[in-house]
Amino acid sequence: MESFKNVYSQTFIEQFAGRMERISARFDGRRFVALVLDEGWEQKEFKQRIRHITHALTAALPASYGEALDMLLAAAPQCRGVEYLFFPDFVEVNGLDEWDRSIDALERLTPFSSSEFDVRPFIRRDQERMMVQMAQWARHDSEHVRRLASEGCRPRLPWAQALDAFKADPAPIVPILEALKEDESLYVRKSVANNLNDMAKDHPSLVLKLAAGWYGKHPHTDWIVRHGCRTLLKQAHPDALRLFGLGDSGGIEVLSVELTRTSVNVGEELPFTVRLHNGSGGPRKLRVEYEIGYRKANGRLAPKRFKLSERIYDPGTSVVTGKQSFKPLTTRRHYPGTHRLAIIVNGEEKAAQTFGLI
Repeated sequence: MESFKNVYSQTFIEQFAGRMERISARFDGRRFVALVLDEGWEQKEFKQRIRHITHALTAALPASYGEALDMLLAAAPQCRGVEYLFFPDFVEVNGLDEWDRSIDALERLTPFSSSEFDVRPFIRRDQERMMVQMAQWARHDSEHVRRLASEGCRPRLPWAQALDAFKADPAPIVPILEALKEDESLYVRKSVANNLNDMAKDHPSLVLKLAAGWYGKHPHTDWIVRHGCRTLLKQAHPDALRLFGLGDSGGIEVLSVELTRTSVNVGEELPFTVRLHNGSGGPRKLRVEYEIGYRKANGRLAPKRFKLSERIYDPGTSVVTGKQSFKPLTTRRHYPGTHRLAIIVNGEEKAAQTFGLI
C-alpha cells in the first residue's frame, strides 16, 4: 500500500481543505490541515491515513452530523477517486446510529469513491435490514450502486474486516448475486465473480452448485462463473475442471521446460518455453498453468499459480511460451535463493525446473 498512501500529500490535504472552505465557511480548514499533518502522519499506511483524515474531518466539520453530511455530499462531485474513500468512512465512523441518513449518504457517495468498506459495519449491526437494502441496490439504475450491493457483502473483501457470518453461511448473499448475474456492466460482473470466489474458499460445494446452474445460460454469466471459480480451478477441484470440459491429463506429456537463463535478478523478467505433447490420439481441451515456488524469509517455498493457456490442443507437439516478472511488489517481497517453476496440466504437475533469484 506504499504507493497508495502517497496520494495523500501535503498539497492534496491543503487543496482539499481549500475546496471545503469554499463549500462552507463553517469548515475549519486550518484546523483540518494541522490535525492531519501531525507528527505521526508519515508513519501511517493507506487505510490508517483514511481513518486519520476522517477523524480530522470530523473535528473540522460542524458538530451536527446532518449538517456535516450535507457539506460532504455537496463536495463529493468534485472529489472523485480512491483517494476520497474518507467520505464514506466519515459515514461509517459517525453515522451508525443515524441509519436512514447514513444509508442514503453511502448510496450517493459510492459513485465518487466507493462505499464498499463502509456498509460492512451496518451489515454487522443489523444483517437482515441491511441485506434488504442491498437487494434494493441490486436493482438500482447506477452500476456503482449495483456493484456496491455485491462488493459490500463479500465475505473476504481485501483491506476490510471479514464478514464472519457470511463466511459461515453465505446463503443471504446468493439472492444478491442471482439478481446481478446477467448485469450489463463488467464493473458489476467482476464484483459478482469476486464474491463467488470469496465464497468458494469456505463453501466450494455451494459455489459449484450455483456455477453448474448458471453456466451456459448467458454469456455475461458464463464469464462470471469462470472468473468466480478461478480458485477452485487453481486447486484442481475435479468438479470445477469437469464443469469447463477439462478432464484428466492422461496421454499428455511435457517434453521440456526451457528457461532463458538459470538465474534472474530482482526487477527482471524470466521468459520460459514449454514443449507439450498430446499423445492421446485426439484433440484435448487443456488448461496449462505454471506455478512459481517463491523463496520465503524462512527458506521455505510458497507456491503461486498462474494460467498460461486454456484451449484445444491437437495431437502432437505444441510450444507454449510465458514469462514471469520479479519486479518488487507491495504485496510480495522477493527473497534471493533457489526458486521453482512447475508446469501443471489440468491440475496435474507434469514437469519442473529450478532457477536462482539474485
